[in-house]
Amino acid sequence: MVDWIKKFLYRIFCVLALLVSVYLVVDFLISGTFDYRIFIMFLLMVVIVFWGIADWRKNYILMQKKETELKLYQHYVQPLEELVKEIRAKQHEFDNHLNAILNMHLTVDNYEELVERQSEYIIEVIKDDDSRQYLPLLRISDKVLAGFLYSKIVRSPSFVKTEVEVKSLEIISGISEHHLIEIVGTLVDNAYEACTEELNQVMMELDSEDDRLVFIIKNQINDIRMKNIDRFFEKGYSTKSGDRRHGLGLYNAKMLIKKYQGDIFVSTENINEKRYICMRVVV
Repeated sequence: MVDWIKKFLYRIFCVLALLVSVYLVVDFLISGTFDYRIFIMFLLMVVIVFWGIADWRKNYILMQKKETELKLYQHYVQPLEELVKEIRAKQHEFDNHLNAILNMHLTVDNYEELVERQSEYIIEVIKDDDSRQYLPLLRISDKVLAGFLYSKIVRSPSFVKTEVEVKSLEIISGISEHHLIEIVGTLVDNAYEACTEELNQVMMELDSEDDRLVFIIKNQINDIRMKNIDRFFEKGYSTKSGDRRHGLGLYNAKMLIKKYQGDIFVSTENINEKRYICMRVVV
């Protein structure tokens, strides 16, 4: 029998059982034939019905959670599979590059020139292959998170330069997958939205400590006051204007992090003489 039909019939049974029980108790009271044993049976029936409803509700929520996580997996693992296909497609091209490097000695007269030309060639090959820097994402244990981050990176504005560092391949977290994606997505979206053609550097870092995920994201800024940083997670506060939805993302992210007893820290850093705002989430 179809699952939704079973649920519908069970609800009908619970409602009818309650109606019949109430009718019998009222009838016994009016007729003067009320018995405490009947009342106890009525209470037991009510308890059983409500226990069944609570149990069904619990299973329903669990099932919805599993369905949501399955959809996330199907949606965000696909970009990762595309990256794998792209890398496999470049395997033949990579073999050609190896042959060119190995046979370069045939056209070079001395060792110093050979080293120089091979180095230049390798640097050019690496520079032209943007996908190589995201290879560490393929190896982390959380494939949904990896696929999500890769999809965000490839869809970011063309002028943005993103660096990804993976410090731990085993990503462990007690948070549900869809809430983790919601938190990380908010931080990534805020970082990319703050980028301009001049301030176009974004750095991401993935790590794990004490069975919790550590996600760090940094983006370039001109200048920002510490008092403004303290207000980032206030409900309704935003550095943007003209949209009522702004000012809710970071607030909601912080509420989710608190729900799972996690932490979020905000600071500023100087990296290579450039100013960055850094958000560190442990959850």
